[in-house]
Amino acid sequence: MKEEPVFEAMLSPHRSLGRTGLVILVVLTASASIFHLGFFAIAGAWPIVGFFGLDLALLYGAFWLSYRSGRAREFVTVSRTDLEVRKVAPSGRQSAFRCNPFWARFTVERHEEIGITHMRVSSRGDGTEVGSFLNPDDKESFASAFQRALATARR
Repeated sequence: MKEEPVFEAMLSPHRSLGRTGLVILVVLTASASIFHLGFFAIAGAWPIVGFFGLDLALLYGAFWLSYRSGRAREFVTVSRTDLEVRKVAPSGRQSAFRCNPFWARFTVERHEEIGITHMRVSSRGDGTEVGSFLNPDDKESFASAFQRALATARR
């Protein structure tokens, strides 16, 4: 029988531009490009047509890669007998790190101006980085909540 979790968290990267905003941005950019493209085509500057198309393709490709990386997830679960960090890559590939919370060590590296730069859970020579994609404020709140959960599990 699996024990009740003391702590559960799902970590995911933040994207400031939602799907609707992305569609609006692409439509506005494509409209502006097509409008300017007309002037260059009328003026006989045909090679520029390809560059406008390349600009749009690169913009779309950059946002596609950004949203793809936004599908990454980390699931952190702590119970009295088990600590699990399960990572799901944007491709869907999964990896997991498990250990006993009594043997787990949570290390946090800080920079005086930025705040937390790295968080790592390790046990007996093995370990994994946690929340590398989080912003500094989210790293701070996760670190304090996770440390409290480890202390609770060890009692």
